[in-house]
Amino acid sequence: MSRTFRRHGILFVVSAPSGAGKTTLLASLRQTPDFTYSVSCTTRAPRPGEVDGEDYHFINREEFERRRENGQFLEHAKVHGQLYGTPLGSVSASLSAGVDVLIDIDTAGAALIRASRDPVVIEALCDIFIMPPSLEELRKRLLKRGTETDDQVEIRLRNAAEEQQAWHDYRYTIISTSTEEDLLKFRSIMRAERYLSKRLRLEND
Repeated sequence: MSRTFRRHGILFVVSAPSGAGKTTLLASLRQTPDFTYSVSCTTRAPRPGEVDGEDYHFINREEFERRRENGQFLEHAKVHGQLYGTPLGSVSASLSAGVDVLIDIDTAGAALIRASRDPVVIEALCDIFIMPPSLEELRKRLLKRGTETDDQVEIRLRNAAEEQQAWHDYRYTIISTSTEEDLLKFRSIMRAERYLSKRLRLEND
C-alpha cells in the first residue's frame, strides 16, 4: 500500500486600494490554471460585455436575500444600493477538493471572511494586501489611466488612505512596484503557502 501527500486548497484573498495594481495582477494570475476564481453574486444588472457566470452571477434581490438567509454567502455587502456576495458552497467544495481559490475583495469583505466560523475557510485562509508605494504614486497611476475626473481621483485617494490602515490585518503585504515584480512576489507567497506542513495530509492509496 502506497502513501501519498495530498493538500487542502488555499483561499487566497486579495485586497488593494483602487489603482494599486490589483486588477492587472489578478488578470495575469487568471491566465494560468493555478486557481479557481470565485465569481460573486450581485443584484445589479450586467454591464455591456459582462457574461453571467464569468464576471458575476446575476440574480434578483429576492433570490439574493433567500441565499443570504440560508447562510449561503461567505461574505456579503451592499454597494451603491446593490447587493454583492461570495458563494460559500463553491468555495468550500473547491478547498475540500484541494483546489486553490482566488478572491478579489475589499478590506471590509476580507474582515468578514476572517470572522467566518467555517473551519474549512479559516484553515485555508491566506490574505494578501497590495500596497501602493505611496499615495503620490497612486495619484500618478490614477491620473495616467484617465478613467476618473479630478474629483473622483481625490475621492479614491481618500478611500485608499483609509483602506491602507488595514494592511496589518493581512498575513502578507506586497508593496507594489511593477506588474512583473508584483506577480513574482505573489507567486513566492503562493509557493510558500503550498509547502506549509499544516496544509498537507498523508493518505493511503
